[in-house]
Amino acid sequence: MTMVTEQSLEAGYAHCDSLLRRDDPDRWFACLFLPAGVRPHVHALYAFNLEIARIRELVSEPMLGEIRFQWWREALAGERRSEAESHPVAAAILDTIAKFGLSGDRFSAMIDARLFDLHGEPMPSIAMLEAYATATASGLFHLASEIVATRVDDSLAAAAHHAGIAYAVTGLLRALPWHFVTGQIYVPIECLEAYGADAGDFRSGRALPELLHALAHLRGLARDHLHACKGLMTESKSEGRVALLPASLCEAYLRQMEKRSYDPFKSRISLPQWRRQWILWRAARAIV
Repeated sequence: MTMVTEQSLEAGYAHCDSLLRRDDPDRWFACLFLPAGVRPHVHALYAFNLEIARIRELVSEPMLGEIRFQWWREALAGERRSEAESHPVAAAILDTIAKFGLSGDRFSAMIDARLFDLHGEPMPSIAMLEAYATATASGLFHLASEIVATRVDDSLAAAAHHAGIAYAVTGLLRALPWHFVTGQIYVPIECLEAYGADAGDFRSGRALPELLHALAHLRGLARDHLHACKGLMTESKSEGRVALLPASLCEAYLRQMEKRSYDPFKSRISLPQWRRQWILWRAARAIV
């Protein structure tokens, strides 16, 4: 059995920082507004999310993905201590879980939800999409709040739920060009059919009016959750509200999808670094 050293643990947290900065810059920039003492631990949380989110890209068949997810389940349960201690992200997130007493159930729910990514089945309904977003993005926001705050009140917990759904739906809409290439459909079939479209229309790669109406519906769904989040944030007194900052970027991304030139299969929805930082700074000031 190996024993994790302070030096290797520091290296693990540094790796999480670098990984997040490269592959999830929105969350990395948002972390700059967190207290310095908890920032590495939130980096570890988000780096764990990156590790499980990209499993689908790394495997050639679902069974191999399920094996990787099982490794994470066992590592988080302490059953692969030697392997986990030599894995920089696993070592950092295990240390974070221990220091802050984080719930293993939320991590298990994240992994279980990600199983959907492996099999290439279309998202069936809006309710299923919201459940997927709740287990993944909402769970992350809640855990980040627990790291940042001495107490997560009911209003903040509810705000994290809505922020996560808004953030996940916005992110899935931004990722449509990549999902089109990989053949995965996260736009709920229920929503497509409500506007006279279907999975075949999505796979055709044509920005048909029916499909555009369905996507507009999902933007409205994201905004509904953003509105609910903002109302709850005003009720909360917890310092953990700053953990929800990434959600403040959603509206700017949603507006880009409403330009006349928008093509859901081709348009790259992004923001220049200065604008992301400005939006996050303004949202952070509103919380203080």
